[in-house]
Amino acid sequence: MKFNALRDFLVVSERGGLRAAARHLGQPQPAITRSIQELEKELGVALFERHAKGVRLTLIGQAFLRRATAVRNELQRARDEIDQLRGQTHGQISVCMSSVPHMALLPQVLRPFRARYPNLRMELIDAVFPAVEASLKDGTVDCYIGPTPPILAGELQLEKLFDNQRVILGRKGHPMANARSLRDLVEAEWVTTSITHKAEEELGPLFAQHGLPAPRLVLRAQSSLTLLTVLPASDLLLMAPIQWLAFEPARALLQQIMVAEPLPAPPICIVQKTGLPLTPAAEYFCDLLRRASAHRDSPLA
Repeated sequence: MKFNALRDFLVVSERGGLRAAARHLGQPQPAITRSIQELEKELGVALFERHAKGVRLTLIGQAFLRRATAVRNELQRARDEIDQLRGQTHGQISVCMSSVPHMALLPQVLRPFRARYPNLRMELIDAVFPAVEASLKDGTVDCYIGPTPPILAGELQLEKLFDNQRVILGRKGHPMANARSLRDLVEAEWVTTSITHKAEEELGPLFAQHGLPAPRLVLRAQSSLTLLTVLPASDLLLMAPIQWLAFEPARALLQQIMVAEPLPAPPICIVQKTGLPLTPAAEYFCDLLRRASAHRDSPLA
């Protein structure tokens, strides 16, 4: 199987048509058509269905796309790894980080990382594990740093960085600011950023453990910016990692509601693909995170 055939297949998939792919690649359309036909003949299956407005992937084509994407990503990493082992400082890494490493670790690691790799392009994704699980598997994202997922596929591996805990936050002057127990918050409405696929799995078990009715989850946010926008403008509550108390934008807008019950949080970890090493740049970034984790003075650090 020729790499050019994989490249052509990926571009046709992304562009949705042979003509658009040919324009993107700067090649005549008959050459792209022939490349796809030869690939389909070699595999013995149809990868695309032709229609008036272009092409769409068959079910087998969709499965092949996942594998072809992983091959392309690993080849790019191989190029970056070779260049970085030769002392080059360019390349790219893609890292997903939840709010905790953004607040507690990234400010300490960004400067030394940029000093080591000044010409490297970084992509930082603000999300939790479910949003990038598929991208970790196909190699689009190098690694995830955040709360430990409840279930991890065998093709991914986990490394614990540190244990963590949570607090409850609301806007300054919140009508429930004087609550001292979860029981005092049963009428509250909540915003969540669950690390699971179901938001109710984040708060529901905690309330059930104390014999309380399920909390009222009215909004699910996908980013810290959403939380910082929504919480000060509403009476919604958030159960957040304790590091939010040391984050200046949050501290200026929100206050902690001091309940007596312990609020456990999943440990913070690194997740990456099993069996394939990170590039030197990505591994150095993770090593800086490990050092920053080891030197935290407190959970607020």
